[in-house]
Amino acid sequence: MDETGKLAILDTHVWLWLMEGDPRLAGELAQALEDASTTGSLRITALSLWEVAALEALHRVQLRVPVGVWLADALATPGLSLIEIDPTIAAESVRLPGAFSGDPVDRLLVAAARTQAGTVYTADPDIIAYGAQGYVDVAEVAS
Repeated sequence: MDETGKLAILDTHVWLWLMEGDPRLAGELAQALEDASTTGSLRITALSLWEVAALEALHRVQLRVPVGVWLADALATPGLSLIEIDPTIAAESVRLPGAFSGDPVDRLLVAAARTQAGTVYTADPDIIAYGAQGYVDVAEVAS
């Protein structure tokens, strides 16, 4: 769990950075993610699988192995679990309070965090701003 005792839910770019050893995930942030992994409270949403595959297909990310292998290896990370999009998350994603016009993937990520008592780890300015309004717990990651 993160420092607040909640699930650590990774935005897709943070998951990519974590798996690729990106230096943006260092210091206290790296320790929080390591702690979440150790306690089994590190999460991604199912849509992150699709998003990584789409980013790779569009050549917006370059992976060291074929995307299917990368996804399987990344999902095998100790302490990492997948949050499936269930009816509660789907319903919450279209009824988020306040003003959040994020894309559907971001809306589902935020809904997952709200319904699963989680903290979103992200560098996305829209999600960070939504968190600053008090609608979702956010751990800001420098981009």
